Amino acid sequence: MTLFAYNQHPILESEGKMVQEREAHIEITIPIAAAEHRGFSPAPGASLRPSADLSSASDREELSPAAIREFRRITERWKLTEELALGLLGGVASSTYHGWRSNPKGKKLDQDTLTRISLVIGIYQALHAYFGDPWADRWISSDNRAPMFSGRSPIDFILREGLPGLIQIRKLVEGWGAGH
Repeated sequence: MTLFAYNQHPILESEGKMVQEREAHIEITIPIAAAEHRGFSPAPGASLRPSADLSSASDREELSPAAIREFRRITERWKLTEELALGLLGGVASSTYHGWRSNPKGKKLDQDTLTRISLVIGIYQALHAYFGDPWADRWISSDNRAPMFSGRSPIDFILREGLPGLIQIRKLVEGWGAGH
């Protein structure tokens, strides 16, 4: 599983990991060993960096505020209700969610929540790479005739299937960009 890192303006570098503040766009990172195994090499002037260790409380604490802000931005772009946003997070309590949203600084999300947000960010990014605006933001809540959706929307599929559904949708939309 991979986690996101934000592109541009490094704010912290330690133990081979770089945490960056989001500015213009999102970058998905994968473990260096996996990237090298797949034959990826960094673009000129760039370097591969390891993904965060979500079992590490300090890594989760560093990533959580940016993850909360980005999740909020995406759910607003997708025009999701609070109920749907909470469903994407695996049923987090509404009061907890409001606390995160109102003051993300200093919050430390658990590993499952950060994984879910990472998957949502990957879906968002892949949709925008494949469709472009504004269709990318409408796709998630539009009825879909594909057999896996049975006429329902992708968000309904995700909520029905849970974490495996999030993973399946991420693989699906990333596959489109890769021509699969």
